[in-house]
Amino acid sequence: MQYETSLGRDALIDLAIQKYFAQVDRKNLDAVLDCFHDNAMLTTQTSFDRHVGKDQIRRMFVDLFESWTTIVHKDFVITADVANGRISASFEAVLTNADGQVTRLFNTNFWRIRGDRFQEVYVYMSGANVLI
Repeated sequence: MQYETSLGRDALIDLAIQKYFAQVDRKNLDAVLDCFHDNAMLTTQTSFDRHVGKDQIRRMFVDLFESWTTIVHKDFVITADVANGRISASFEAVLTNADGQVTRLFNTNFWRIRGDRFQEVYVYMSGANVLI
């Protein structure tokens, strides 16, 4: 399914990197959820976990934020498809728990944008799914 969007390349990248990942790293739940439509879907493809709607996505992020002392997303490689309102990002996620143990994941996300927000998010994760 194709969605309508008027976001250009810079706006697509800003949505993914600054409005989404930077806010995840800050554990700013409201700002993160503002990136999603009410009926959005987030799927971790590598573990077949799916969160449908903002309530399920909210609960997933609350659990993520409570599980890790720090979350850092970095070293992005971005591809933006302006004509179709899609974006992908490969990156490293560095998560540190309360005991100081570090988990490093090398992931790729694919987003389908409707309007100016995420309608569908597909996550390919290199290790165990932390988005449960």
